Amino acid sequence: MAQEQRLELRLSQKLILTPQLQQSIKLLQLPLLELSQDINQELMNNPMLEEGLERETEEKVETPEMASEEETFQEQSDDSETPLEKIFGFTTNSYFEERESDGRDLGYFQESSEDVQSFFERNRKKIDLYEHLLWQLRLSHISEAAGKAAEIIINNLNEDGYLQASLEEIAKNAETGMETVEEALAFVQKLDPSGVGARNLQECLLLQLSPLKLKGTLVENILMNGFPELEGKKYKQLAIKFKTSIDDILAAVKIIEGLEPRPGRNYSSDEPVHIIPDVYVEESDGNFIITLNDEGIPRLRLSNYYRKLLANKNSLGPEEKQFLEEKLRSAIWLLKSLDQRNKTIYRVTESIMKFQEDFFRKGHKYLKPLNLKDIAEDMGMHESTISRVTSNKYIQCPQGLLSFRFFFSNAVSSEEGDISSSTVKDLIKKIVSEENPQKPINDKKIVDILKEKGINVARRTAAKYRDEMKIPSHIKRKKWF
Repeated sequence: MAQEQRLELRLSQKLILTPQLQQSIKLLQLPLLELSQDINQELMNNPMLEEGLERETEEKVETPEMASEEETFQEQSDDSETPLEKIFGFTTNSYFEERESDGRDLGYFQESSEDVQSFFERNRKKIDLYEHLLWQLRLSHISEAAGKAAEIIINNLNEDGYLQASLEEIAKNAETGMETVEEALAFVQKLDPSGVGARNLQECLLLQLSPLKLKGTLVENILMNGFPELEGKKYKQLAIKFKTSIDDILAAVKIIEGLEPRPGRNYSSDEPVHIIPDVYVEESDGNFIITLNDEGIPRLRLSNYYRKLLANKNSLGPEEKQFLEEKLRSAIWLLKSLDQRNKTIYRVTESIMKFQEDFFRKGHKYLKPLNLKDIAEDMGMHESTISRVTSNKYIQCPQGLLSFRFFFSNAVSSEEGDISSSTVKDLIKKIVSEENPQKPINDKKIVDILKEKGINVARRTAAKYRDEMKIPSHIKRKKWF
């Protein structure tokens, strides 16, 4: 069959996300810290945007050069329309005045205060595990080949201090033999902290026995020859296996529990993450007040200098004018997107509070089942929008600092009607915390206790909730002493 070229016209419908719409979606799902960084980046890239003063009463600071340049462009063109009206059909003043008409505090435009860190807080640096081990290596007497292999070993340790690469891979990278690599590994495993360089938990614990002078004791015997029974807390089997009393086994186990399973964690360079709430909810005279957090968010405004420059037809060439008009469109869209973001977060918070009013007034016990579809239908929006709003955002309320996703949970049947799965998890956690550590209750007993409270869940469901809360099984929770 012969091939030929021809032109065809076809009509089709496609959903195309413009760069402006993509930016709006991106801003909607950004948490507070990332939003601040994104805005600061835009401030550097867009000359039409500038950061407003902290107080409107402060006088405008100008240099003589800026004042003289601005006077040069005081004469406006004969065209009565301003650049904003000409390009967009409205002024920013009229647009942003409307957003304040309902009296709600949407944040972002309010004054922000910056936390002042002390000199020592800004310059404090915690040494990490790699630097600590490398420092010891540099001060040690070791052959050049073994030292090179030891450095490669140190580079292949994870944050807990465990070796992640095989000895064969290290030998290949170091271009040396296995004997040299084994010598280097033995050297690293003698460094501080004790237990570093191990390839598994068993080896890590065994490495810590020599500094404690526990070599050749029952503790070492249990770790070397009875580790599976130790993990399963089968202490009676260990007593039979090593022909000793259960008391001696329990005394050895108590020493083992005092060892460090993660020797590198004290040298972790990870700084603690402080969660900043996106929304504050406070109760006053029986009513709840919603305030968006704008701390650290720059107060943006359009640059009057560049607006006047753009308004004067004779002051700019075609390329300069086109550049400023594009930046002006970008600035206006950013301001509108930020305003829309704040309004959407505010409305989502209002909707959540409407569904979860009993929770905000009475506490965790009154949390109701809720899903994204309920909020979407209440607001007349798509579920994906609600998902973006509630992702990685937090709300500070009388019940504490909570994630937006905390308020969304599945329904569990009870005698009083459907209750939230989060409420059931809290009950399971309370039941476990009140149990006898020497006689922990199993999942079936937990189900029976919940049934007595009028909550019907399957044993499999109770086990799933327990696993989600990282609560071990009753066998691993048992305390022998």
